[in-house]
Amino acid sequence: MRYCVESGKSFAEVVFDLEPVIQRLGFVTLHQGDLSESPRIKGSELDEDAAYFDIINYALAEKLLQRDISLALTLPWRICVHTDDGATWISILRPTQQFAGLNPSPTISALAGEIEARLVQIVDEVR
Repeated sequence: MRYCVESGKSFAEVVFDLEPVIQRLGFVTLHQGDLSESPRIKGSELDEDAAYFDIINYALAEKLLQRDISLALTLPWRICVHTDDGATWISILRPTQQFAGLNPSPTISALAGEIEARLVQIVDEVR
């Protein structure tokens, strides 16, 4: 259900490098959050770093919603960057698998494949 790759970069390098690739491939970052900071505010410590990027490509989102407005449930798409035992990981949920459970039509499947290919490209270029 997810595409997850290990990066040879540090957490900070991946977070820094992600935004230009997102933009170059036609996406916009709607929100970026640092999950490793939130628990500290509440008084607990998280040993690993974690951040997320909520992104969208408006043209692809429009195509998707024109075919099935209920797929708004899958928007925006998210990229997660986290560390685990010193390694940095980048991951996405695969739209092909997400959408299949909501609308298995061939048109939606093809569009999901296009979206997924672009998200995977972002991850692979940043790693």
